[in-house]
Amino acid sequence: MNKDLLRVGLAQIAPIWLDKSKTIDKIIQYIQQAGKENCDLVTFGEALLPGYPFWIERTDGAKFESSFQKEMHALYLREAVDIGAGDLDDICRACAQSQIRLVLGTIEKAADRGGHSVYCSLVYIDDTGKILNVHRKLMPTYEERLSWSPGDGHGLRVFPIKSFTLGALNCWENWMPLPRAALYGMGEDLHVAIWPGGDHNTLDITRFIAKESRSYVISVSGLMRKDDIPKNILHYETLVNTASEMMANGASCISDPKGEWVLEPQIGEEGLYIKDLDYNLVRKERHNFDPVGHYSRPDVTQLHINRKRQSTINIVDK
Repeated sequence: MNKDLLRVGLAQIAPIWLDKSKTIDKIIQYIQQAGKENCDLVTFGEALLPGYPFWIERTDGAKFESSFQKEMHALYLREAVDIGAGDLDDICRACAQSQIRLVLGTIEKAADRGGHSVYCSLVYIDDTGKILNVHRKLMPTYEERLSWSPGDGHGLRVFPIKSFTLGALNCWENWMPLPRAALYGMGEDLHVAIWPGGDHNTLDITRFIAKESRSYVISVSGLMRKDDIPKNILHYETLVNTASEMMANGASCISDPKGEWVLEPQIGEEGLYIKDLDYNLVRKERHNFDPVGHYSRPDVTQLHINRKRQSTINIVDK
């Protein structure tokens, strides 16, 4: 086995929107397909399970005491992922059976925060089917704050995958310099950025992060078209009448450590996009710039990270 070569799969798909069970089935199909293609890692977009809250900006999401918004929130809560209750168990088994690692964007209802608020959580599962990390998005973006709760630093972690060191962030977290720097400082050289979808997100920043960090960067996105709104969903008429034809057009892509495309943005089509990454290019590009090694000055600037999982209570039992 050549540890320097890593085969990655970008699963650019639409969810079975706001249907957790059916979306899990679709995710497993792509895990199995990636396994058959001998991928070491398969990645999915932000909030894919069970879907991004596209209705908020289109249906007066900030209106206080709106029965529509309350009913949509209740649906979102019902279909959100409860990791402690085993909602990801089938996905974990699929990873173990296919011997593949996974990065997946979820909407998590967190039991350690009461279970009635949701977090945009990035989950990393290894090739034995073990959940190694749940990173809750540090700051929801704009209208997302009407649905998602702010996360914490607990999930700012990296993991070995062959010769590589893998880290990942949710959507606009990738624009935050300090979380990026945190992962760089832990040795990241394979960065996964997950997005709900859109070339407006992935075109510039994918190559920028690659150049800044001298790492491979995978931007994986979801898709969402008007036709992806299930006809049996609550408030179907309102949702479909306020939707645009293409709410998330994908644009999944990969940049190498030089900032050059390995996979150009893939627009508008579902599919599993597979590429092989060569770690030796990381070694070459760190020759003249290593942001946390020879081209750093920790005596001048340092970053301090709080990785404690945040809670409103601290229980001490005798």
